[in-house]
Amino acid sequence: MKHIAAPHPLRNLAWLGLTFMTLNCHTETPHASFPAKERQITKAQHNHILTNAGVWSPDSEWIVYDMRSTGFDGPRIEAVNVQTGEIKVIYESRNGAYCGVVTCSPREKKSVFILGPENPTPDWQYDFSHRQGVIVDWSKPGVAVNLDGRDLTPPFTAGALRGGSHVHVWDSQGDWVSYTYNDALVESDIRDIAVSAPRSRVSVSKKHPRNHDGEYFSVLASRTLANPKPDSDEIKRACEEAWVGANGYLRADGVRQKRALAFQGSVVTAKGETLSEVFIVDLPEDLTQPGESPIAGTETTRPNPPRGATQRRLTFTAGRKFPGLQGPRHWLRSSPDGSRIVFLMKDDAGIVQLWTISPNGGAATQLTHNPWPVASSFTWSPDGRHIAHVMDNSVYLTDATTGKSQRVTERTADAIAPQSEACVYSPDGKKLAFQRRKRDAGHEFNQVCVAFLKE
Repeated sequence: MKHIAAPHPLRNLAWLGLTFMTLNCHTETPHASFPAKERQITKAQHNHILTNAGVWSPDSEWIVYDMRSTGFDGPRIEAVNVQTGEIKVIYESRNGAYCGVVTCSPREKKSVFILGPENPTPDWQYDFSHRQGVIVDWSKPGVAVNLDGRDLTPPFTAGALRGGSHVHVWDSQGDWVSYTYNDALVESDIRDIAVSAPRSRVSVSKKHPRNHDGEYFSVLASRTLANPKPDSDEIKRACEEAWVGANGYLRADGVRQKRALAFQGSVVTAKGETLSEVFIVDLPEDLTQPGESPIAGTETTRPNPPRGATQRRLTFTAGRKFPGLQGPRHWLRSSPDGSRIVFLMKDDAGIVQLWTISPNGGAATQLTHNPWPVASSFTWSPDGRHIAHVMDNSVYLTDATTGKSQRVTERTADAIAPQSEACVYSPDGKKLAFQRRKRDAGHEFNQVCVAFLKE
């Protein structure tokens, strides 16, 4: 039977507990009582931009955000206390640089984010390949240390990269950091996945004014090609990655793979079309050993993954009615136990739904069967029971076992609907952070909101 949504004449009475159900649908209608209390946390007259994951402090009391308006122009990184509204300035950019896309360590009160070039010059301004990751300990606000080193002069330094990094996210232990990467020297338009591990500080020569040391050892994790073979597993872009499992995942041979990243890889079909598919790369514990080529790259080749990094394709969707991963921009997410990777794809009716697949491969499973498309990035609850996302101008929780979706905030008008960038569970599993566009004194700004889930 076709999904039929009920009319909404009593939407404003939802808090009275009136509950109606759509016919043959796994989704609660807007008339259900809402299992969350929403509160606007920020009110300052500037933008507050959340990253798609890792926005909470480990104690679930603070949320970090940047202040970008259009493009990469954020002057500060701040944190807001969700109970008191207190604001802390974590970092303020200087010397013509900007900062943004901040995440928190799950273990300590420290944040990692993008920093654009200080003292930009005509040949080195903000660009995909001209940015870096920096870390700030909250106990030392304003003091940034370099995550990834950069070496633009041969012979290149192992453990340093040669370009720009983006959207830095710690693993569940707060040890390694993953991010996307663009090389500044060779094929700078190709995006890859890279990782940094706190193995040793990397020192580079200062022959180039944009060279700098890195506190972490950094390498590429993905393998991409400028011209992948059609109808093959070769990819020309790797992006929107996620750590698999809180402690990795159990491989088909029964051995636990401690570290792995799931990501979107762009393949070329036999018809010459480009599709985004789910890939995974298993990572070795030792990142220092070269594989097929030098991990630091050469003057004619980009950096390469270390020995033991194994990349596999998980989804094959070219034959579907609506092939490829689709929907709003989203980062893949893994269940805490590492058994499932969730992504967005259209069903045969053309509606964007949540789908899952095992890190060992096999058939993808459609999790949701909703009448409305998933409209945001998403996160798993710490206990693995639910997935939080935006849909039909509300925040929803989807049961990770049954696929049933429950509306947790009131449906609002399009202009102030929860935005697509973020819907992030707190570490204690009791709160969800997201943002709305709010109007104040004739101006509109993105504001941080929190849904406090009822026990």
